[in-house]
Amino acid sequence: MSDILLLDWAIMALSLFNTILLAWLGLTVAFNADRRDWGVWIGTVGLLLGAVFFVSHTAFIGLGLNQLTWRNMIFWWTGGLAPAIMLPYAWYVIMLWYAGFWNVPRPPWHKKQNIWLVVVTATLIFGLIALVVGVLLLAIPSRTLDPLRGFIRYSVGGIPLLAVGYSIYVILCIGLSLSALRQPVASRRMMGLVARRRAQPWLSSAALAMLVVSLLVAGVMLWIVQDSRQRTFLEIYIDAKLTIAILDLLISAIIAVVIVLLGRAVVSYEVFTGKTLPRGGLKRQWRQAVMLAAGYGIVIGGTIAIQLRPLYSLLLTAMLMTFFFAMVSWRTFAERERYIAHLRPFVSSNRLVEQLITQSDPQEVDFITPFYALCADVLDARVAYLAALGPMAPLVGPPISYPSSAQPLSSLATITERFTGTENEMISLDADEFGAAIWAIPLWSERGLSGVLLLGEKSDQGLYTQEEIEIARVISERLIDTHASAEMSRRLMEIQRQRLAQSQIIDQKTRRVLHDDILPDIQAALIALSGETAGGNGRTNQALTLMTEAHKQISDLLHDMPTTTAPEVARLGFITAFQRIVENDFATVFDVVRWEISSEVEAAAKTLPTLTAEVVFYAVREVVRNAAKHGRGSKEERPLSLTITMQYTDQLAITITDDGVGLGNSETSGSGQGLALHSTMMAVVGGSIVVDTAAYQFTRVTLNVPILAAHAFASSA
Repeated sequence: MSDILLLDWAIMALSLFNTILLAWLGLTVAFNADRRDWGVWIGTVGLLLGAVFFVSHTAFIGLGLNQLTWRNMIFWWTGGLAPAIMLPYAWYVIMLWYAGFWNVPRPPWHKKQNIWLVVVTATLIFGLIALVVGVLLLAIPSRTLDPLRGFIRYSVGGIPLLAVGYSIYVILCIGLSLSALRQPVASRRMMGLVARRRAQPWLSSAALAMLVVSLLVAGVMLWIVQDSRQRTFLEIYIDAKLTIAILDLLISAIIAVVIVLLGRAVVSYEVFTGKTLPRGGLKRQWRQAVMLAAGYGIVIGGTIAIQLRPLYSLLLTAMLMTFFFAMVSWRTFAERERYIAHLRPFVSSNRLVEQLITQSDPQEVDFITPFYALCADVLDARVAYLAALGPMAPLVGPPISYPSSAQPLSSLATITERFTGTENEMISLDADEFGAAIWAIPLWSERGLSGVLLLGEKSDQGLYTQEEIEIARVISERLIDTHASAEMSRRLMEIQRQRLAQSQIIDQKTRRVLHDDILPDIQAALIALSGETAGGNGRTNQALTLMTEAHKQISDLLHDMPTTTAPEVARLGFITAFQRIVENDFATVFDVVRWEISSEVEAAAKTLPTLTAEVVFYAVREVVRNAAKHGRGSKEERPLSLTITMQYTDQLAITITDDGVGLGNSETSGSGQGLALHSTMMAVVGGSIVVDTAAYQFTRVTLNVPILAAHAFASSA
């Protein structure tokens, strides 16, 4: 070391920094690659070789050359120089692989690069043997090896061949890699070419920085090899300790810049792992790794520079690792909270019940807001469109656009042909074709393609991450499904209301015809026939009997037919309309009808929206009709009473109890389908129907209606 505290501290900190980041990048590429082909493995080995080099470098700095035995020196020189010789070649091969050198069909520049690849490979084989042997001879300070060091004295024009060969080899590797990076070919993976083009500035900058490092290393080697003709490397190191330390710091700093540039390309554009999109989590982990490497290098490098006792360095390392682990845990929790906050608009209730009750437009109320939140808060997209396709399209309606000022979409009929059926695919678009959208994400359901999400550029002109696209896909599929379900429910509710209205009209017409036309005619015929019975005509008596029976059946039918007071619900209110129907149509059916209504109920029931009130009205009418029709069973003379209780706490509870034969016995002939239908309708408006019965004792039906929700529905309508 240089014996200058700050200089030694900086050198050690940079060496540890480079070691940690290279090891992290190598393992990350190996663990996260989609396809671990030979290119990925070479990239992994190259990064780990770089980490091995800096492990050796750190050992040399920490121990000092004058404190190493010749055996230790051989070990650490081998561990450091082997990566130094192999790394330029590995970088060149990796850049060729990344740029598509081995793709089929071959790129136009394949033949030219292939010639240079053979030359560089041959140079590597020769240089690896010659340079390792030569440097090892220099590292061993024994005079008995002086005859073997003679080969390093060979020179051309006074310049040693060893330094010239290594310098040319390194410059060729870096220069040829730059040439390959200028012309990347199409990638076989989705968005691969986009990733290559976006990563190209980072990789090219890293290659240029490596070229500077190569020139510096070549210069240092030239100086050392020339000087080694008269003395050993150890003697050179002792006499020029400060100069070597400054050059070491400069080269290590430039390599640190190379690592940061390379790491940015790896985590931001997935240049080696083969992912379709970069992952935001990997980018955050890279930032944490950089902070860990910087913090660890500064702290531990300082302890080594001041020669702190190993025990204290160990304790500092333990505390530092604990601190960073706690910080990572905190950041992970903070990121989770942020994601939950962003996702809250999508995982919260869509308030479909309120939408159906108030008859609001579903697209205006519940679907534009979460879609806008997705585009602005999660994706940071400049423009986006959500369109339903296939069977969902008629239910969902026209595409939703973000922002509202976005230009309308052209026909989406041709876009379905571009999807191959892969759920995770993502295709690029012409920005002029679909309203400035450049990416199309297919949305799937169990029945196939259900829609498409079109995205423009991000506001920061970056790439969408894999997490963002997965979240966008799931949320968009849910929005389309929910929108379609809400529209389907709304249409079913509307059909049900129309059916009820038509039924009311038919009931009115039937009742009017029977009561006003047919019954008077039958009554007149009975009167006329009754005058002829005195003659004892048997046929006349038989006709009179038949007419009397028909008159009774029609009267009973009119008695059993439901009244048509539903339109009165909106005008009179639910309670008044219900009381009138019981008094007018069922008063003669029951021996006693008891009403128990608290004062709070009447005020609360008035806040029921019209649709809710109608649904509840038809449900209670069905319950009373069932009691009137089946309560006495097969014995008409059986006593039958009805008790109607209404209470209000946080909901309206309507209990209808009869003391008839109950349900589930031989005297009950109903199918229960009517009550099942009304139970479904009650569930739609947020209510429920509960039935309790005991054979030959009672039947109790309780209808629960959420009054508090009804208040909210009424206020939002």
